[in-house]
Amino acid sequence: MRFKPLFNILGSLLSILGCTMLIPLMLSWVHNESDFNGFLHSLLICITLGLPMWYFTRYKQNLTNRDGFAIVTFSWIIAAVVGSLPFYLSGSIPNVTDAFFESMSGITTTGASIIGNTSTLPNLPDGIESLPHGILFWRSFLQWIGGMGIVVFYIAILPLLGVGGVQLFKAEVPGPVADKIKPRVRETAKFLWIIYVGITFIEIIALRIAGMETFDSICHAFTTMPTGGFSTKNASIAHYDNPAIHYIIIIFMFVAGINFTLHFRAINGDLKAYYKDREFLVYFSIIFIVSTIILLTLAYQTNTFSGLSLRESIFNTISILTSTGYVLGDYELWPVFLQMILLTLMFIGGMGGSTTGGMKVIRVLLLVKYAATEMRHMLHSRALLPVRIGRRYIKDDVVKNTLGFFLFFMSAFIISTLLLTAMDLDLVSSIGAAASAMGNIGPALGEFGPTDNYALMPVPGKWVLSFCMLLGRLEIFTVIVLFSRTFWK
Repeated sequence: MRFKPLFNILGSLLSILGCTMLIPLMLSWVHNESDFNGFLHSLLICITLGLPMWYFTRYKQNLTNRDGFAIVTFSWIIAAVVGSLPFYLSGSIPNVTDAFFESMSGITTTGASIIGNTSTLPNLPDGIESLPHGILFWRSFLQWIGGMGIVVFYIAILPLLGVGGVQLFKAEVPGPVADKIKPRVRETAKFLWIIYVGITFIEIIALRIAGMETFDSICHAFTTMPTGGFSTKNASIAHYDNPAIHYIIIIFMFVAGINFTLHFRAINGDLKAYYKDREFLVYFSIIFIVSTIILLTLAYQTNTFSGLSLRESIFNTISILTSTGYVLGDYELWPVFLQMILLTLMFIGGMGGSTTGGMKVIRVLLLVKYAATEMRHMLHSRALLPVRIGRRYIKDDVVKNTLGFFLFFMSAFIISTLLLTAMDLDLVSSIGAAASAMGNIGPALGEFGPTDNYALMPVPGKWVLSFCMLLGRLEIFTVIVLFSRTFWK
């Protein structure tokens, strides 16, 4: 393991993240709010540490795969630490653990918050709505840059990496069918960000036209596209009694859950790319089937059918499946049957190559195909039966990678659940919180449901969940490999 390239890139990342604080700093200055000094001090800390670290560790060597795993993992940890500085130094979250938890939740686009409980944060009597504009924007901005990925963002704006960018791209985007839009990694990252920014801008305009305030439109667009779920309102999207706003967010959550490669092809005139893609068809089918089941169950239970129940069924389905975590109605009031369906969606997630969390639809589809192939192989032991999705044959190493991912994902989920139950949390709350953190969802079940927050989670539990968020966002292997002895030899 070489430390020079690691410190060089972390130093430049510190400097870049420090510079991004200029925007919330200006907001604080314009509104004359109390978080100005917090952002100013955070900016100075980042620049003071980052620039010398970058300057004195310059190098001309290409990065290796080992460098890539270390740089990606530590980049996200550093980003979470940097993100927590304004929360802590401004006094908005005067607790190191809570500040880090909020920041990690933001940068990994989880959306789990500790804000909203006056017993833990008496300085915020109105919860999230008591926060100054700069902090509100910073929460949203953290999710926005975390959505497409810190390192992808880094590759897109800096040409410093050269060929080494390939290793970072592979380490951060380890999905089973990761397609590059362009032959060069930097061009791919750039085009991904162009699409990302463009769709975000369209959503801002749409929300503003629908009647949402400009500042709230920006913040909600910044947390919809990364499927993050942080809101500027305590009641999340339920705050807005406006069907147009609900449907706009439904549409853009759905769009964010689609592989961005398909968006690129569609923009270039290949609109058939969506329905030709088997993963997209499964993704759409899950949303349609689950939304229908929820709607019919609620209609049967209440003996009524309304536009609100239709919106709630579609909204909550897409919000949970895409790991956005916005709230429109309290799904804990639904039958346990429906809550179990939503818990299942937490594990599935959106499409590979999207900004969503979870295992991804492509992996679940691959596991199902593999199981079906093995069953056929038991009947025809001599037959060569490769795993196939649509017309695409899947290589054996991809299948093995997916099986390994599933094993590690479920193992991490079980271990974290056990650790949470050891902290005197009930089983439903522990399962929900662990699944939510691993899938980067935000709201969970039990004590951490859609109308609750994580303020009363024990301190060790917050650190466990923070680690789970990182595992889920970097899709297990990138982080786990750092714990192997061979990595450090």
